[in-house]
Amino acid sequence: MGEATRALGTKLSKGEKDISGLTSIGGIEITADTIDTTTLDSDGGYKESIGGFKDAGEVPIEGFFNPDTESGQVALQDALDSGLAEDYKITFPTTPQAEWAFKGVVTGFKVGDVDVDGTIGFGATIKVSGKPVLTVTTV
Repeated sequence: MGEATRALGTKLSKGEKDISGLTSIGGIEITADTIDTTTLDSDGGYKESIGGFKDAGEVPIEGFFNPDTESGQVALQDALDSGLAEDYKITFPTTPQAEWAFKGVVTGFKVGDVDVDGTIGFGATIKVSGKPVLTVTTV
Protein backbone atom coordinates (compact mmCIF):
# COMPACT_ATOMS: atom_id res chain seq x y z
CA MET A 1 0.00 0.00 0.00
CA GLY A 2 1.38 3.44 -0.98
CA GLU A 3 2.03 6.24 1.41
CA ALA A 4 0.69 9.77 1.18
CA THR A 5 3.16 12.44 0.09
CA ARG A 6 3.30 15.89 1.63
CA ALA A 7 2.61 18.67 -0.92
CA LEU A 8 5.42 20.91 0.39
CA GLY A 9 7.94 21.37 -2.41
CA THR A 10 5.47 21.13 -5.30
CA LYS A 11 6.48 23.64 -8.00
CA LEU A 12 4.84 25.34 -10.95
CA SER A 13 7.18 26.47 -13.71
CA LYS A 14 6.57 28.65 -16.75
CA GLY A 15 9.20 27.56 -19.22
CA GLU A 16 12.34 27.14 -17.10
CA LYS A 17 11.23 29.74 -14.50
CA ASP A 18 9.60 28.67 -11.21
CA ILE A 19 6.62 30.75 -10.05
CA SER A 20 7.32 31.58 -6.39
CA GLY A 21 5.11 32.45 -3.44
CA LEU A 22 2.38 29.93 -4.24
CA THR A 23 0.16 28.46 -1.55
CA SER A 24 -2.12 26.50 -3.88
CA ILE A 25 -1.80 24.86 -7.31
CA GLY A 26 -4.96 23.33 -8.75
CA GLY A 27 -4.67 19.87 -10.27
CA ILE A 28 -5.16 18.91 -13.88
CA GLU A 29 -8.53 17.22 -14.36
CA ILE A 30 -9.12 15.62 -17.75
CA THR A 31 -12.70 15.09 -18.91
CA ALA A 32 -14.07 13.71 -22.17
CA ASP A 33 -17.14 14.60 -24.18
CA THR A 34 -19.26 11.81 -25.60
CA ILE A 35 -20.90 11.48 -28.98
CA ASP A 36 -24.31 9.84 -29.04
CA THR A 37 -24.35 6.83 -31.38
CA THR A 38 -27.79 5.51 -30.41
CA THR A 39 -29.84 4.01 -33.22
CA LEU A 40 -33.39 2.77 -33.44
CA ASP A 41 -32.10 -0.78 -33.09
CA SER A 42 -29.79 -0.15 -30.09
CA ASP A 43 -29.88 -3.16 -27.75
CA GLY A 44 -32.44 -2.93 -24.95
CA GLY A 45 -33.33 0.71 -25.59
CA TYR A 46 -30.10 1.95 -24.00
CA LYS A 47 -28.22 4.93 -25.32
CA GLU A 48 -24.83 4.23 -26.85
CA SER A 49 -21.84 6.55 -27.03
CA ILE A 50 -18.26 6.89 -28.19
CA GLY A 51 -15.60 9.18 -26.81
CA GLY A 52 -15.31 12.71 -28.16
CA PHE A 53 -12.92 15.58 -27.50
CA LYS A 54 -11.02 15.69 -24.24
CA ASP A 55 -10.53 18.81 -22.11
CA ALA A 56 -7.75 19.12 -19.53
CA GLY A 57 -9.46 22.05 -17.82
CA GLU A 58 -7.78 24.88 -15.94
CA VAL A 59 -5.04 25.16 -13.35
CA PRO A 60 -5.93 27.83 -10.76
CA ILE A 61 -3.06 29.09 -8.60
CA GLU A 62 -2.99 31.28 -5.49
CA GLY A 63 -0.31 32.72 -3.28
CA PHE A 64 1.31 35.78 -1.78
CA PHE A 65 1.99 38.65 -4.19
CA ASN A 66 5.65 39.27 -4.96
CA PRO A 67 6.20 42.11 -7.48
CA ASP A 68 9.87 41.15 -8.00
CA THR A 69 10.22 40.06 -11.63
CA GLU A 70 12.33 37.13 -10.43
CA SER A 71 9.22 35.66 -8.75
CA GLY A 72 7.73 34.81 -12.15
CA GLN A 73 4.34 36.18 -11.10
CA VAL A 74 4.49 39.31 -13.30
CA ALA A 75 5.35 37.09 -16.29
CA LEU A 76 1.89 35.57 -15.94
CA GLN A 77 0.26 38.94 -16.65
CA ASP A 78 2.51 39.34 -19.68
CA ALA A 79 1.36 35.87 -20.79
CA LEU A 80 -2.28 36.92 -20.33
CA ASP A 81 -1.66 39.97 -22.51
CA SER A 82 0.00 37.90 -25.26
CA GLY A 83 -2.69 35.20 -25.31
CA LEU A 84 -0.16 32.61 -26.45
CA ALA A 85 -0.04 28.98 -25.35
CA GLU A 86 3.25 28.53 -23.49
CA ASP A 87 5.06 25.70 -21.69
CA TYR A 88 4.19 24.96 -18.05
CA LYS A 89 5.16 22.19 -15.67
CA ILE A 90 3.91 21.06 -12.25
CA THR A 91 6.60 19.08 -10.45
CA PHE A 92 5.64 16.99 -7.42
CA PRO A 93 8.02 16.18 -4.52
CA THR A 94 7.46 12.45 -4.90
CA THR A 95 9.72 9.43 -5.16
CA PRO A 96 9.81 8.51 -7.96
CA GLN A 97 9.47 12.06 -9.31
CA ALA A 98 6.23 12.88 -11.12
CA GLU A 99 5.34 15.93 -13.19
CA TRP A 100 2.66 17.29 -15.46
CA ALA A 101 3.95 19.10 -18.58
CA PHE A 102 1.46 21.09 -20.64
CA LYS A 103 0.87 24.07 -22.88
CA GLY A 104 -1.31 26.69 -21.27
CA VAL A 105 -2.94 30.05 -21.88
CA VAL A 106 -3.26 32.44 -18.94
CA THR A 107 -6.95 33.39 -18.72
CA GLY A 108 -6.99 35.15 -15.34
CA PHE A 109 -4.60 37.27 -13.27
CA LYS A 110 -5.39 38.88 -9.91
CA VAL A 111 -3.47 40.95 -7.37
CA GLY A 112 -5.20 42.35 -4.33
CA ASP A 113 -7.60 40.81 -1.83
CA VAL A 114 -6.06 42.60 1.14
CA ASP A 115 -7.22 42.66 4.75
CA VAL A 116 -6.08 44.88 7.59
CA ASP A 117 -4.16 42.08 9.29
CA GLY A 118 -3.44 39.94 6.22
CA THR A 119 -1.12 39.70 3.27
CA ILE A 120 -1.46 40.84 -0.35
CA GLY A 121 -2.94 38.00 -2.37
CA PHE A 122 -2.07 36.84 -5.86
CA GLY A 123 -3.88 34.49 -8.20
CA ALA A 124 -3.97 33.34 -11.79
CA THR A 125 -5.73 30.79 -13.97
CA ILE A 126 -4.03 28.80 -16.71
CA LYS A 127 -6.21 27.05 -19.31
CA VAL A 128 -4.56 23.84 -20.48
CA SER A 129 -4.23 23.78 -24.29
CA GLY A 130 -3.91 20.37 -25.89
CA LYS A 131 -2.85 17.14 -24.21
CA PRO A 132 -1.02 17.34 -20.86
CA VAL A 133 1.65 14.71 -20.24
CA LEU A 134 2.10 13.02 -16.86
CA THR A 135 5.63 11.66 -16.52
CA VAL A 136 6.84 9.44 -13.69
CA THR A 137 10.62 9.11 -13.66
CA THR A 138 11.88 5.76 -12.49
CA VAL A 139 15.48 5.36 -11.37
